[in-house]
Amino acid sequence: MADQVTVTIDEQKVSVGAGSLVIEAAKALGISIPSFCYYPGLSLQGACRMCLVEVEKVPKLQTACTLVAQEGMVVRTQTRQVVEARKSMVEFLLTNHPLDCPVCDKGGECELQDMTVRYGLASSRFVEEKIHIPEQKFSPLVYFDAPRCILCFRCVRVCDEAMDVKALGVGERGAYSVILPNQGERLDCEECGMCIDICPVGALTSGTYRYKTRPWELRYVGTICTHCGDGCKTTLGVRADSIVRANNRDRSGVNGEFLCAKGRFGFDFTESKARLRQPLIRRDGRLQPASWEEAFEWVAARLKGIRKEYGREAIGVAGSSRNTNEECYLLQRYARQVLGTPHIDHVRSADYGGLVAGVSQSAGASFARCADFAEARTLLLIGNDPTQQHPLLAYNLRQAVRRMGARLFILGFQEIKLKRQARQMVVIPEGEMDQAIGHLLRGKSSLPRDVATQLDDLKTQLAAAPEMAVAFGSEVTGESIYDLVAFATAGGRMAKIAALGDYVNSRGASDMGALPEFLPGYVRTNEPGMTLREMFRSRGKIRALHVVGSDPAKELRLPAGWRNAFELVVVQDLFLTATAQDADAVFPAASLYEKDGTVTNTYGEVQPVRRAIHHASVRTDFDIIRILAQLMGGELKLRSPESAWEEIRVTVPGYGVSTEGVLVGQACKTTPKISDSGRRIAANGVFSANDTLFTSGTLGEYCEIIQSLPEAQVSK
Repeated sequence: MADQVTVTIDEQKVSVGAGSLVIEAAKALGISIPSFCYYPGLSLQGACRMCLVEVEKVPKLQTACTLVAQEGMVVRTQTRQVVEARKSMVEFLLTNHPLDCPVCDKGGECELQDMTVRYGLASSRFVEEKIHIPEQKFSPLVYFDAPRCILCFRCVRVCDEAMDVKALGVGERGAYSVILPNQGERLDCEECGMCIDICPVGALTSGTYRYKTRPWELRYVGTICTHCGDGCKTTLGVRADSIVRANNRDRSGVNGEFLCAKGRFGFDFTESKARLRQPLIRRDGRLQPASWEEAFEWVAARLKGIRKEYGREAIGVAGSSRNTNEECYLLQRYARQVLGTPHIDHVRSADYGGLVAGVSQSAGASFARCADFAEARTLLLIGNDPTQQHPLLAYNLRQAVRRMGARLFILGFQEIKLKRQARQMVVIPEGEMDQAIGHLLRGKSSLPRDVATQLDDLKTQLAAAPEMAVAFGSEVTGESIYDLVAFATAGGRMAKIAALGDYVNSRGASDMGALPEFLPGYVRTNEPGMTLREMFRSRGKIRALHVVGSDPAKELRLPAGWRNAFELVVVQDLFLTATAQDADAVFPAASLYEKDGTVTNTYGEVQPVRRAIHHASVRTDFDIIRILAQLMGGELKLRSPESAWEEIRVTVPGYGVSTEGVLVGQACKTTPKISDSGRRIAANGVFSANDTLFTSGTLGEYCEIIQSLPEAQVSK
């Protein structure tokens, strides 16, 4: 069978892959064939009949969305018969459609509206009374207006096939057919909102956007979602310096059209009443408002005093996995060059140093891109629950199994939802993941016999795979990463490997050197500092702690009284977190949606962050660090994120990517390396917050929209 077939569409020839649909072949020529029910990646429906075309030597019109292109096929898309058929289909769809375009949220983006204008329908032959059904509230985020529905079934299919949730179905028959939620009159689902964005009309609308504005009144800013580590691109719709919606309808970025509940609806934390709007200094035992100038001078004076009295190593710095690469890079320079301390770390949720070392020392291993998990034929997931912590990865794994016929294998401490797609899942006793990986490599361990037997079977099934994509969570660290890489590349097999960190820049914080043992690019430092846990247990060696964008009191689950170990605690954050409440000075910081720069997702892909809104009362962490450095007598010579990025690109190993590629929104893959075989990893130094789908550390709890969901309450 030929790999390519040549067809003629509207007198133009095109060669496409065997098995391609005519509607896609036409798109390759720039010919738009209208359709409502067809959507790339979903099963074929053939319900709307809008894509009818003429095929030479075929007596009846054919649906281009279900017609496979054949060698020598001649197709015509604009004949009089085709145009009249499409016009009739639009007329039929409008039979029961309400004429409420002026108030419909889909106005200006409605595919039915576009087709009505395109085919010039000014009147209808149908005079039957319209069927009216009151608007329904499926959930706080999803509203359904049945008379607007054209029964394309896109929402049903995307919920079933792409999300594996099956929260929507169809009830009744004929003209009375209606979309139904899975729990009587309400939805019980992942609240991803995919059904809203995929709806071609205004039948499904967003609870955060409805009746607020029009699409042409918005300013659109493409940036990176600020929540989990997958690095999904989101397009923020901004009006009057306020975010009113988020989606990714242009299908750019690593995520295509996919966004989870946090990515699509979790933006209202930027307007939270709990946000810090003014610097605070502790006076008379209470945090009280201060001016920016006063706060900067007060903090600089206290830090200078502690450094003079106790020495430079009496200061510790806690970085963040939610700040940009440029801010993380500037912070480690501030710590090492201005404060002079080697004690810098952040709350680590993946052993990226171990990953880089393991991949660097194996000829058959490489870093996995996000897309690799949607394209690979053999997939191995170890630890983590992507449905809850990495929704895009879960989506890609489902797509790989459904569309590519991939085989998915899972090792974990408990059964997870992805077991439904897995060829095999092995449940490992809690805390025994090292033993399990060692068993896969060496064929022996002290694990229970039934578990060992399952691992032997898994090893046998993987033996014939020429390559695989592997993802592991915080359950795998240090020496176990080396064993995993050795197993994945055994027998000359090629393996693409990724470590799964919790937050938007977990990988970037490590890559930029916010670590006590590594400089940027995993260059080992000659003066290793304390880890974050060690700083809190230093017994007076660390007198001052500067916390930037993280909440170690909560994330490390510190005991009450932790504050007594320090003379000075300075915090930069959006909210008065558990750590900030006990601080001596607090700076109000900008969120990721309020700054420019780059972030690196958990797969090592650099993407641009662009400022969507601006709050005059806060400053970016980059500016706060830069000003403090100057007051401390240091000269970092980095005045902007752009200058910091250029220095990163030139000096940090593995980050010599194209600036042009980053600026246009590409996900540019980084390739850091570690030349030596040092394998230092602190005990309990890496752990996951085990966030649920509806939470994300200190941000999720301030997203009122997300917290209003019944599913969010259940997941707590």
